[in-house]
Amino acid sequence: MKPFEKSLTVLEYDKILEQLAMHCVVEAGREKILTLRPETDAERVVFLQKETAAARRIAAVKGTPPLSAHPSVPDILDRAEKGAVLNPAELLRVASLLRSVEKSRRYGEGLVGEDGAFGHLFSRLIPQNAVEREISRCIVSEDTIADDATPELHSIRRKKTSCSAKIRDQLQHYISGAYGNFLQENIITFRNSRFVIPVKSEYKNEIRGLIHDTSSSGATVFIEPLSVVELNNQIKVLEGEEREEIERILLSLSRQVAAVADSLALNFYNIVEISVVFAKAELAAEMDGAEPTVSRSGHLILNRARHPLLDPKKAVPISLSLGKSFDTLVITGPNTGGKTVTLKTMGLLSMMAQTGLQVPAEEATFPVYPDVLADIGDEQSIEQSLSTFSSHVVNIISMLENACPGSLLLFDELGSGTDPVEGAALAEAILEHVRARGMRCAATTHYAELKTYALETEGVENASCEFDIQTLKPTYRLIIGTPGRSNAFLISSRLGLPQAIIQKAEILIKSENRRFESVVGKLEEERVRMEKDRAEAQRLLAEAEAMRENTLKEREGLLSGAEKELERAKKEALRLVKSARALSDSTFEKLEEMQKKALHDRAQADLEEERRKLRLTLRGAENDMSEKMVRAEEKGEDYTLPRPLKTGDRVLVATVGKEGVVEKLSGSEATVLTGNLRMKVPVSSLRLITGLKSIRKEKKKGSVSSSPRSHITNSIDVRGMITDDAWFVIDKYLDDVILTGFESVTVIHGKGTGALKSGLWRCFKGDGRIRSYRLGLYGEGDGGVTILEMKK
Repeated sequence: MKPFEKSLTVLEYDKILEQLAMHCVVEAGREKILTLRPETDAERVVFLQKETAAARRIAAVKGTPPLSAHPSVPDILDRAEKGAVLNPAELLRVASLLRSVEKSRRYGEGLVGEDGAFGHLFSRLIPQNAVEREISRCIVSEDTIADDATPELHSIRRKKTSCSAKIRDQLQHYISGAYGNFLQENIITFRNSRFVIPVKSEYKNEIRGLIHDTSSSGATVFIEPLSVVELNNQIKVLEGEEREEIERILLSLSRQVAAVADSLALNFYNIVEISVVFAKAELAAEMDGAEPTVSRSGHLILNRARHPLLDPKKAVPISLSLGKSFDTLVITGPNTGGKTVTLKTMGLLSMMAQTGLQVPAEEATFPVYPDVLADIGDEQSIEQSLSTFSSHVVNIISMLENACPGSLLLFDELGSGTDPVEGAALAEAILEHVRARGMRCAATTHYAELKTYALETEGVENASCEFDIQTLKPTYRLIIGTPGRSNAFLISSRLGLPQAIIQKAEILIKSENRRFESVVGKLEEERVRMEKDRAEAQRLLAEAEAMRENTLKEREGLLSGAEKELERAKKEALRLVKSARALSDSTFEKLEEMQKKALHDRAQADLEEERRKLRLTLRGAENDMSEKMVRAEEKGEDYTLPRPLKTGDRVLVATVGKEGVVEKLSGSEATVLTGNLRMKVPVSSLRLITGLKSIRKEKKKGSVSSSPRSHITNSIDVRGMITDDAWFVIDKYLDDVILTGFESVTVIHGKGTGALKSGLWRCFKGDGRIRSYRLGLYGEGDGGVTILEMKK
């Protein structure tokens, strides 16, 4: 076996291909997948990766193409081109392929040029709908040709049916007539493709005809009566004509297939390619793979990469690099610590990337290696007289003979299986040789000499598989830059080996090895401490960042809320001022008008009444504005009295929303009179009302309060009142409407004689607060109401 092919098996690349084949629908696609090999051209690798990435995006949106498991078609096309007549099963395979071509072509509409790497497969599909329809029309199944395939076939089968019916009618005479006693069973059956009846052997001479068969017991003979011999002969002739007509149909269909054989072959190739690419996309989604970057400078970078054949829930991700600041990686650490898995992950993921497969990693960059060669595992052979050491050497010799500059070489337990001193020297010499030829290399070892070599040699880096000395279990984390310890003495001690043996072993170790192991141990302890400190620093930084983000969000929220509240208060104040100004302008206009018309005492009285209402309205607007400011102030969580309270102060009890007067102060409590209710409340729940007057509600029958805090509606009912009383109520109502901000209101006066409506309309005509008025429409109250449109 060639070294490269052997490495494919050692690194379990074949198992990845088997997984990939399981995701492929087309049979020929599965066969092609099992023959895939890593590409060695960088442009080709980039192209394949773009294909896979595009297919994964498309499948996530549109699903996979509507493909079916097509058996191989090229052999069928080759036979058709040579003039052979294809059988129904072969023609149905061609029709199935053509149906997939048409469905895939529709699926791929709009995908031409997808990333410049994928749509071309769909654009090259050539539909042959006429051929597919003709095959599907003529062939029902592998064993059945449709009656309507040709008019001749239809006629032949119709004649066969007619002859069969006549024969059955003739034979029915024997079954149901006087011959019934001669029959073994009253049935019609076949022998030698001819209609016969089963006759008891003792009565065989009673029915004239041809004997075609005898039962195994001899009790029954199968006779074709002479009356149906001619009809059976006709059926035989028709069956021969039917076979000839079917042969002509198959020949015609085969010639149609042969005429488009080239386009069918291209279609088959593209369908297989599409199935392979989408199988790669499905495998990438299953592995949660990432699209790797192709490095032109020979750098391999893995960030949290996993071995694809390990359980992703249990596999510990590794991160490493090779080829940037160092070209050789020496991996050390305890047994079963993950050293071999690291080698296999590097090699297998490199092969997958060069095949166009995405890899299970958060981020990955791969160079395009001419070869990936590996010596992993023990291949000792008694038959070939190969020991463990010998088998490793044979593999290494083969690898060195076939490798070229830029190749990736992976050595597991390099130099093991022989004398440790000689093995370590041999391992170091092999690494030097590999580096001198411009190859990339990763090797696992337990030799302290190789750890020292990595520390002292530029371009060679140590790495170790972490081991938890508390639990005596590996963590499977790969640490770059630190040599690992085998921890043989520690593990043996924890497992119960006598301490005297361990102490004797420590004495037997050479002093330089002891010093080296001590330094490595101290480096490991320092690394662990620094990692813990870094993790704690990152945690604190993350918490600080989160607190900062929350503080900024809260600050922004408070500022935004304050700005909105301020803006709302400004708008409310502006509206109140505008309302008061509009009302005052209207009232002053009426005052001037009444002054001009002041011809008697009633006019003077009306003038005084208007002045009083204006003062009340302006005072109400001022008090309402002040009260809103107090309420806005109450919304704050912290409130401080502007001065100490004293008896007689007007206050607002915040807990109940009532105004009152302080009657008595006693420490942190106060007695407050609110209306007829006297209550003791904490001073902290009181808000001092300075310069404000409580807004009292005046409730009168048939009228509404002038306070904007009253429940003002957009309608008023004055039915049954005389004009003067009604206008008095409406006049006060309109003051409240102005303060409330209604744009239109409804005055309900009823229909009656129309006197009340006419009198009110005269009042409406000269009122400066009313922009327009009209009778109600259908659904609004008709002539019984008047709709007032208020000035803004």
